Amino acid sequence: MRDLCGIVVALALGLATGAQAQQVPIALETVAEGLDQPVLATAPAGDDRLFIVEQPGRIVILADGALAATPFLDLTDVVGAGGERGLLGLAFHPDYAANGRFFVNYTDLKGDTRVVEYGARPGADTADPAPVRELLFVDQPRANHNGGWIEFGPDGQLYIGMGDGGGAGDPRNNAPNPRTLLGKMVRIDVDGGAPEIFLSGLRNPWRNAWDGDDLYIADVGQSQWEEINIVGLGDAGGNLGWRVLEGNVCFAEINCDATGYIAPVEAYSHDVGCSITGGRVYRGEAIPAIDGLYFYADYCAGLIWSLRGSRDGVAEMSSYADAFGSIGQISSFGADGAGELYVMTQDGVLRKFVPAS
Repeated sequence: MRDLCGIVVALALGLATGAQAQQVPIALETVAEGLDQPVLATAPAGDDRLFIVEQPGRIVILADGALAATPFLDLTDVVGAGGERGLLGLAFHPDYAANGRFFVNYTDLKGDTRVVEYGARPGADTADPAPVRELLFVDQPRANHNGGWIEFGPDGQLYIGMGDGGGAGDPRNNAPNPRTLLGKMVRIDVDGGAPEIFLSGLRNPWRNAWDGDDLYIADVGQSQWEEINIVGLGDAGGNLGWRVLEGNVCFAEINCDATGYIAPVEAYSHDVGCSITGGRVYRGEAIPAIDGLYFYADYCAGLIWSLRGSRDGVAEMSSYADAFGSIGQISSFGADGAGELYVMTQDGVLRKFVPAS
């Protein structure tokens, strides 16, 4: 899921760009514990349940403050989990309430990536365990950098974040290679169509998110820099720069001409953390003061930040080190059907962003 790099993390707040914003009164409320390595929380729009993806291969439902005893879907028999592998992504069809279609991204028992469609009776708390069809298969040469995120974009296509195939420094030079889907942001028409490369030059995008027409991509760095990119549909065919660049900095001995690459809107060094956990833009109604803020974290430091950005850059940034402290190994953020925001840690705790009392 991420690279720890053997680094001793400094908990300093080296915010690289943007103006420091005034703090807003928010708190984190624990809503579930005892989860098994949660990596995502999501829901169809308007649904009052929360669907939580556990890396070993289960999707469980949180409803009315309680975890359901029976998983929504149990894929542990086909998922190869451990390290960065496992059940890593879940996306509900935009018309899920009518058609019950949803999609998962996992590594199989051989460690290869599969994106598969499943179905459920709309409103049911358990899905049909039989897969409908496989949309995508990608051979994974190594055990790390699997990406795993999937989400529908504003064009109705399914977007899939793929890591570079693993190994230090992208040894096969997969990220810029148009003949492989490794190191790419891929998209596919789920109603029929071949996968196509939307963006190249990614190392290991760990948790991305659409917000309207903007796609926020958090790309885990190698040994120096973590980065956030904001792109749109008009950036199709673009390159985020790996492995020529790590963040905004030349990587290793590679010739460092940054011309033509899409630059990150934010990057922070490994003096701050060592593995970015991408988040989401808040679009709920409970905390109007944070509407439009993108929240993200670092897996190693356990700290949370926010920024208000666009494809042109970052307007403001905030650190929540004083408000929340280090809450542990933050594996992912999530949002429910009403747009309220959640954050989860590897030890199985799910917390919700709430107004501070």
